[in-house]
Amino acid sequence: MRRAWWLLLGWLASSCAGSSSPPIWDQPPPPIVESPIVQPGALHRFELDNGLVLVFLEDRRLPRVSLGLTTRRGAASEEIETAGLARFTAEVMKRGAGERDALALASAIDEVGGSLGVAAGFDSVSAHVGGLTRDLDLLIEILADVVLRPRFDPGEVQRSRDETLGSMERAKQQPNYLEQKHAMATLYPGLRAGIPISGTPESVSGFDAVAARDFYGRNFVPNNSVFFASGDIDAENLLNRIGSAFGAWPAGEVPALPAALPSPVPAQRQVVVVDRPDLVQTRITLIHEGLARTDPERIAASLLNSVLGGGGFSSRLMKRLRSDAGLTYGVHSGFSMRREGGTFSVSTFTGVAEVRRVIDIVLSELERTRTDPPSQPELDKARAIAVGAFQLGLETSSALLAALVNLDVYGLPEDSIDTYRSRIRATTTEDTARLADKLIHPGRTAIVLVGPADALVGQMEGLGPVEVITP
Repeated sequence: MRRAWWLLLGWLASSCAGSSSPPIWDQPPPPIVESPIVQPGALHRFELDNGLVLVFLEDRRLPRVSLGLTTRRGAASEEIETAGLARFTAEVMKRGAGERDALALASAIDEVGGSLGVAAGFDSVSAHVGGLTRDLDLLIEILADVVLRPRFDPGEVQRSRDETLGSMERAKQQPNYLEQKHAMATLYPGLRAGIPISGTPESVSGFDAVAARDFYGRNFVPNNSVFFASGDIDAENLLNRIGSAFGAWPAGEVPALPAALPSPVPAQRQVVVVDRPDLVQTRITLIHEGLARTDPERIAASLLNSVLGGGGFSSRLMKRLRSDAGLTYGVHSGFSMRREGGTFSVSTFTGVAEVRRVIDIVLSELERTRTDPPSQPELDKARAIAVGAFQLGLETSSALLAALVNLDVYGLPEDSIDTYRSRIRATTTEDTARLADKLIHPGRTAIVLVGPADALVGQMEGLGPVEVITP
């Protein structure tokens, strides 16, 4: 939205001045400016005797605070039989803790205009609270209860299970959910990575308070966790308070890291059609293996992807499919990076009759990326987009702190944020050319379609074996 406003303002300024200079979107990108991300003296790191790492970021501009705790393991550590347990446990943890049941806990937060959340990802689980500085004591108390004393009341466990199963049933009607679900299942059959983070109806049906407590007990240990706080705080004062609240939490065994995902996948090009006869548009995903979150080449890969399909209207795929051919309103490519590995995918949608044409264009652009990698002007634009998004993504202290905690979760260097722009600037066309050949594989991608099989199967001739799935 901000970028659109700047484009509009630039156009108005040029028009009003009668300038003959090119419009702002055709002008060279601004130079990359580097400056410290965190103001000196604002960031503080501590570690309690039980192994709990503390990261504080002082920002006194507003009378607000944000506190939380993140574990360094998540859903990727689950067994297939318990897929979805991380998210289920996170949901139940915020439905009662300490002396407060679900209603009392929600009321305590609402009365002070605060927020409470617990969320699970594949690589971590996070609990957080936020509110006004004057309510800091209450916020610490509530967070400590949620993290250290979740109730797992049977009634809330049953309600959460029923709601999850109902949500899964409704999701079957969503083409984008079916697209993502079957894309991952195609790449990683029989593995946890091939199952949605919410799990399956079969796994969720067996969840109870015992299962939730087991996941909680294995993952919520201080030496597997990072406590974070940002906003209107005094680091030394907060250290004492957090030490009192969390210092007696006993250390435990840290869960093992999940195994690396198999690569390369798939071994050959294949087509999966998820049959939805009622759809007049088809969801399209082309997917194969990608990069892990810790891969040292992730910066150059992101710039390559920006040129290909991650850079909005400036990307090659958007120009070919939308601007030139008028076949879709949007197309996006990207690397989805997790600790144990990741994927590269291209996703779009179009009318049923045009699906093969879209797939052929996407495949040709993927091949073109290998034979005609990003030029210097394309790379310069990608750099500008990356730096702009980087700046916008760190505008608030809570967002900046979340990025710093993310580095800890993945074991990345503490200065990764400070050096990000210099690494962007250091990436060359030779780097992106090498990665285009290494990371983009149109000849062995899985093609997943969600639409009417009767109208789609015939269009797929020559692309590889076709499998039709009933959702």
